[in-house]
Amino acid sequence: MCRRAVMTQSIDSVSEPIPISLVSGRYLLFDINVVTYLRRTHNICGVLIGGIPQAPQQNVFLGLPLELIPEEVKLLVAKEAAYIVDDTAWHKERFSTLQGEDRRKYLDSLRSEGLQARKATDAAAKEKTKKALAKQAVLRAQNKSISTEKSIDVETTVTSSSERVGKFFEDASESGESLFNNERPPSPETSSALNPYFVTPTTSYSPSSLPENPLQHPDPPVSCSYPLFSHLHSRGYYIMPGLRFGGDYNVYPGDPLRFHSHFIATGFEWDQEIPVLDLIGGGRLGTAVKKGFLIGGKDKESESEGDSVRTFCIEWAGM
Repeated sequence: MCRRAVMTQSIDSVSEPIPISLVSGRYLLFDINVVTYLRRTHNICGVLIGGIPQAPQQNVFLGLPLELIPEEVKLLVAKEAAYIVDDTAWHKERFSTLQGEDRRKYLDSLRSEGLQARKATDAAAKEKTKKALAKQAVLRAQNKSISTEKSIDVETTVTSSSERVGKFFEDASESGESLFNNERPPSPETSSALNPYFVTPTTSYSPSSLPENPLQHPDPPVSCSYPLFSHLHSRGYYIMPGLRFGGDYNVYPGDPLRFHSHFIATGFEWDQEIPVLDLIGGGRLGTAVKKGFLIGGKDKESESEGDSVRTFCIEWAGM
């Protein structure tokens, strides 16, 4: 089965509503299948904030967990596609009774993972050593075929050197001193079999084990820009945080991995006063980076059907 088919099968196994973990006021997702599902199905991107084990000291490419902004969480909850779980309270309730047999099974599972990791590392090291020895054997064979004859001076030097080495060993044997230690250290295979790696789990539970019917949790607090966010999302746009260009959101016509953003969006209250310098600065910045500066808000007095959000796009034109 190809990798694409396996990934599709994993995504299809995700069912709604999806649990979103609330940890220290941040909304996080720990399952890569859920992250991919939300991106494909609901145009929800989020921001990766986790480190990569292979390169922990860099912050250019990040991994799980994925953090959702409050607007994304409220939108998913409103569509009944997700629900919020207070991760700290649920974790204490479930794992405070981890004693006796349950504790032993959990520690045994960690030891088993450590043994498997040790075996995999040893197998890779043996394979690497085997390849290195084979490469050295090929080089020796090539050197022997190339060197056919030696000069008399070289032969004399080699002969005298071997005579000196032989005399050294004879003197050592007569004195009764051993050149080598009889006590050999244990082989790596014997020592590693009893010393598994210490595994530090990234999570103490599977993300799929979160409660299915939790208590009703209040919606996350959102800013006045949420109506604009919901309005743009309902029209198929992908939305990312817009701090990079000085707005509330960056708005993309498709997946941000394939498209550049078209708008720098900022939401306002309908009766809110907007400084002219903010409009000029946003319009000039948007034009400089080849984007439109989009502002919008909800018309509370509108009687039309729908979300009643009106938007305006500002572009800076030189005279």
